[in-house]
Amino acid sequence: MPLSPDEQRILDEIEQRLAEEDPRLVEAVSRTSLYTHLARRIKWSLLAFAVGFLMLMVFLMIVPDMLWVAATGFGVMLIYRYLKQLTLDQMRAMQQQSGRFSLTGLLARLAGRFRTPPATPPSS
Repeated sequence: MPLSPDEQRILDEIEQRLAEEDPRLVEAVSRTSLYTHLARRIKWSLLAFAVGFLMLMVFLMIVPDMLWVAATGFGVMLIYRYLKQLTLDQMRAMQQQSGRFSLTGLLARLAGRFRTPPATPPSS
């Protein structure tokens, strides 16, 4: 559902004020899409998983006296594996929903959630 002219005018004013107040934020937001944010999150999850695996192997095989560090490494692996899967699920849901990975698409979906549905006349 497209915005009304008043809503579009208000949105344009907000964007203009934001650009005047914080141009670095506007540049960062326009440079980054939701897809790049999710991809970055997946990369960090994979790195943390590898670090957890390394902790597990090193402290289980080489230094068995520090079993708690190996257990911590296993916990890190589990947590970041879950976060990676959560991110992949979010990406799949967004692809099915709109097929776009942009900040504009995300904001449009968020705005749609907060809009009140049109009032229905009471039935007599």
